[in-house]
Amino acid sequence: MRFDLIDLRLFLYILETGSITHGAAQANMSLPSASARLRGMEDALGLPLLDRGRRGVESTPAGDTLAHHARLVLGQIARMQGELGEHAEARRTRVRVWANTAAVTEFLPRPLGGFLRHHPNVHIDLKERQSVETIKAVLSGSAEIGIVSDAVEHGTLQTFPFATDKLVLIVARDHALSGRRRVALGDVVEEDFIGLSAGSALQEYLGEQALFAGQQFYFRARVRTFENICCMVEQGAGVGIVPATAAKRYRGTPGVHTVELTDPWATRRLLICVRDLKALQRPERALVEDLAAASDG
Repeated sequence: MRFDLIDLRLFLYILETGSITHGAAQANMSLPSASARLRGMEDALGLPLLDRGRRGVESTPAGDTLAHHARLVLGQIARMQGELGEHAEARRTRVRVWANTAAVTEFLPRPLGGFLRHHPNVHIDLKERQSVETIKAVLSGSAEIGIVSDAVEHGTLQTFPFATDKLVLIVARDHALSGRRRVALGDVVEEDFIGLSAGSALQEYLGEQALFAGQQFYFRARVRTFENICCMVEQGAGVGIVPATAAKRYRGTPGVHTVELTDPWATRRLLICVRDLKALQRPERALVEDLAAASDG
């Protein structure tokens, strides 16, 4: 039975994405090549590693065992590379950070900017993802550092406080809701909304909350940034939900009114998460320390 590192990384990517196709893409591999490698692993083991269903793939008990050892092996190699890399301080280091929309747009730019200024040989690979995806990425080794909501189970990961993310409703000053100070999502979900582009981690999160309440949003338009949402709301095109920090930047604009959301999920504590702080490379540990120092929590 012989599995190489490419096999192990591919298998973890498949589990992370729930799809052989998407796992192959993450591994920069063609689908036929990835499928052939997966068949080779299963043939060598003599057992299926994946259960294939209409909604994607899940690991079998044998697959769970392989994933566990793959993470240990790849983690040990990463630690070895980190320790060897510390003998070459001038080399360029890439730190992979996954975070949700609010963290990426509202809370990370300033501390990341300061960190990069003082660490000229470090490159940050920042990806916007939902917290559940980020947890899986850090557990599997696809990311060294994650920023996630405390509402999501983080398993064995080490966590550190980072920020408080409060979501609010914004409406035009002449809107019927402009006289309200507080409101629940269930009371406004039938309004015309301006939302973020499809694929936004925050928009997917909001959509899930509406579905849990047996409702769904109607979007008149989808835009790329919170500032664009505020601008369109100001013009009376609809209402929107944005982080309070984004709404605060628009507070001086006479055409926008902020309404507090009373739903418990609207206030989230954001956490920094890592597998093992002591096992991180020096630049990765330094980044975690910088982010924790910038914490408002």
